[in-house]
Amino acid sequence: MATEQLQTYLQKPRVFVTTAISDDTDGAGSLARYLLYSNQFETEGLVACTSTWLKDTVCPQNIEKIINAYAGAVGNLNKHVHQNWQYPSAEHLKSLVRTGAKAYGMTAISTDGELSAGGQHLYDRIIAPSTQPLWVLCWGGTNTLAEALLKIDDNYSPEDSERLLSRLRVYAASDQDNSGAWIRNNFPQIFYIVSIHGWNHYNMATWAGITGDKYYGFDQGGPDYTKMERSWIDEHIRIGSLGSAYPDHPWVPEGGTPTFLYLTQNGLGVPDCPEYGSWGGRYARTDVSSAGLNSNHHGDVVDRVKGIDGRMHTSNHATIWRWRDAFQNDFAARIKWSMEPDFAKANHHPVITVNGDSGLAPMRIDAEAGSKVTLDASGTYDPDNNSKLTFKWWHYREPTATQWCVEMEVTELKIEKLDDEGRKVEVTLPPPEKCAVELESSKPVSMGQLLHLILEATDNGSPNLTSYRRVLIQATNKELKGGA
Repeated sequence: MATEQLQTYLQKPRVFVTTAISDDTDGAGSLARYLLYSNQFETEGLVACTSTWLKDTVCPQNIEKIINAYAGAVGNLNKHVHQNWQYPSAEHLKSLVRTGAKAYGMTAISTDGELSAGGQHLYDRIIAPSTQPLWVLCWGGTNTLAEALLKIDDNYSPEDSERLLSRLRVYAASDQDNSGAWIRNNFPQIFYIVSIHGWNHYNMATWAGITGDKYYGFDQGGPDYTKMERSWIDEHIRIGSLGSAYPDHPWVPEGGTPTFLYLTQNGLGVPDCPEYGSWGGRYARTDVSSAGLNSNHHGDVVDRVKGIDGRMHTSNHATIWRWRDAFQNDFAARIKWSMEPDFAKANHHPVITVNGDSGLAPMRIDAEAGSKVTLDASGTYDPDNNSKLTFKWWHYREPTATQWCVEMEVTELKIEKLDDEGRKVEVTLPPPEKCAVELESSKPVSMGQLLHLILEATDNGSPNLTSYRRVLIQATNKELKGGA
């Protein structure tokens, strides 16, 4: 079967979604896109919750409406993925739908310990006997999570509570009620990704980089808005059984989408390392001291990206919009899968192999500062066997930097093609004084910078699809050369 040549995964991340979905919010768009990636995830809950925009009602029927649209697409979708990584049935997804508290923020927390159906379901999934992290993706308020955490705090010893919370991961599309701040203050040990900004100033949040540049006016001249225009969406997305359920909203759509694009298994992101960057943006710890609160909160950082105007744009939003062309093409391709039962009539992702390794996890190489490393992606192939692949190797410098001025801290890798296509390259590390010294003192160190090299393999199908592989090069300096 042709699908046997498609990408496989080591495992599916456990995912629990809470959404303030309604007829007048953007949750429907995020859910429609999420379902197109649901074969990559172990979805464990879909809870309708409240938010500052939907304070006293919840709409589980809107979740079910999108799942009903998905029911007409899942058969075709399964024709375009590996037979071992099929999409869940609509019936299974419906069994995961729950209702959260019909109250805003902390007013939903019951003093008698009674949980909403959504809160109870989340509690059950947190305490389930699994060693894998549970990702709670919040597209609205977070009081469903607050309910579950309080019950854990009441029912378990501090040691057992710590064990349960250590495998919890939260990514919220900003604080949309007053429970998020409460959670981070009372449970600072929880791995928690969220942009922090003034109340209702969502223009400042990283997730707005998904499509907010036109609505909010940031980074003008940087991102290309073409594939966010209504005309493009109508032609490529709002078609077919599932695509027709994608809403037509005048404001910023899909605010929750970066939370699961962050988990997409395409060879780019590393979920437990938000500072590495991915389609879902880039974040870093806000508290790096073991003293005080010792919070495990991850907040906004910036990337410096060349825009369509040829100028460099530095912003937190750029950590998402820099990938826009690729993730919108990916969206359109999956919509086409949902409409097309014939594998041969759709496009599918390249499968990357670097130095004989076809996995998705980053490849790690230790190399002396100033030395050369050879990387060979000759085994990379197009499962459609009819596309020309383009190879782009580039140095992602921002994940290595410890502060704003990337150019001052991270010297660019020299990348030289060894063949016409660029399948094989030679990478030269900077000398020790550039990549293996302390930042402030310039004293040489034996373990220098961790350098991030990205390979993008893009086909010429319709639409173009891109796969990634990250190579982590640990600069070493065994003889402690260089330094001031």
